[in-house]
Amino acid sequence: MSKTVFSQIMEHIPKYEFDKRVSKYNGNYKVRTFTCWDQFLCMSFAQLTYRESLRDIEACLTAQPNKLYHMGIKGTVAKSNLARANEKRKWRIYADFAQCLISEARVLYYDDSDFLKDIDEAVYALDSTTIDLCLSLFPWAKFRKHKGAVKMHALLDLRGSIPRFIEITHGLVHDVNILDVLIPEPGSYYIMDRAYLDYKRLYQLNQDKANFIIRAKKNLQFRRLYSN
Repeated sequence: MSKTVFSQIMEHIPKYEFDKRVSKYNGNYKVRTFTCWDQFLCMSFAQLTYRESLRDIEACLTAQPNKLYHMGIKGTVAKSNLARANEKRKWRIYADFAQCLISEARVLYYDDSDFLKDIDEAVYALDSTTIDLCLSLFPWAKFRKHKGAVKMHALLDLRGSIPRFIEITHGLVHDVNILDVLIPEPGSYYIMDRAYLDYKRLYQLNQDKANFIIRAKKNLQFRRLYSN
C-alpha cells in the first residue's frame, strides 16, 4: 500500500525530538498500547480533518482500520483511550514539542517574504482572542452569566507569521497581565494595541532592552523629553 497523505505529512515531524520530551516527562509510564505518539497522531489527524469530538475521531479512524498502521498509529483507537490520554498525559510534553516545531518553522520561513526585510531585529505582534466555551461543560470557565470562555494570548513573528509564544488563560484575565510572563527579546520590536498600555510594565520592557509600538489612549498625558 502506498503511503497515505497523512503519513507523508507526519514524516516532517521530528519524532526523535518528540521522544526526547516523552522521556523527559515519563509520558509512557505504565502505558501498554496507546502511547503518547499514538495520541499525538490521532489528535493531529483530528485537527487536520476538522473532527468535532472524540467520538468523531474514533468513528473516522476506525472506519478503515487496515490503514491505521500505515498512518503510524499502532495503538487501539477508542474514545476511552483518547479521553484518558488527553486527561492524564502531561501537557508539558506537547507544549515543549510545540516550541521545538515553532523554532524549526521560524528558520524555514524567516526569508520567505520581503516584509520587514530592511529591519534586522525581530518584529512581533501581541494580541489575544477569546474562545467561547459551553458553560454547562466547562463550569470553571465562567465568563458571563450564561457564557464560558478562555483567552488565547499569542505573540506572532511577523516574518513568516509564526507564533513565538502562546498562553491560554481564563477568559477574565486582562490582556495586560500577559506582559508579566512574556520573556522579552533584547533589540526586538513589540507591536500592541492600547489594551497593553501599562507604564510600569512598558518601562520594564524598555529596561529589558526591547522596543515597543503601542496605540495611545485619548487621555494620555505625556511630555517630550528629546528628539533624535
